[in-house]
Amino acid sequence: VQLQASGGGSVQAGGSLRLSCTSSTSIYGFSYMGWYRRAPGKQRELIATITDRGRTNYEDSLQGRFTISANNDRNTIYLQMSSLKPEDTAVYYCYAVTLMSSRMEYWGQGTLVTVSS
Repeated sequence: VQLQASGGGSVQAGGSLRLSCTSSTSIYGFSYMGWYRRAPGKQRELIATITDRGRTNYEDSLQGRFTISANNDRNTIYLQMSSLKPEDTAVYYCYAVTLMSSRMEYWGQGTLVTVSS
């Protein structure tokens, strides 16, 4: 399984970006997928997850500005980010988890988001 994250870039505060994460296999096989981020000098932070049934969950402080979604036909999940702030600057990683006989995690390579004031 390979996850390819894309869509990062530089944006001014208040702007929007949409990140994509495309799987090399059908995302129907994952129990859930999601996004993390790691800002410079900070610990990794969970942003949002989406289950195989479309149930979503968000970090409380980000809900309302960030929206996770999935397109099963394209084997892709998205993270729509709006009203971006400089503190959203980070490398954003997508991941996927299967919970079959054992837990397996798969990670994308990360995409950098830079928000300038």
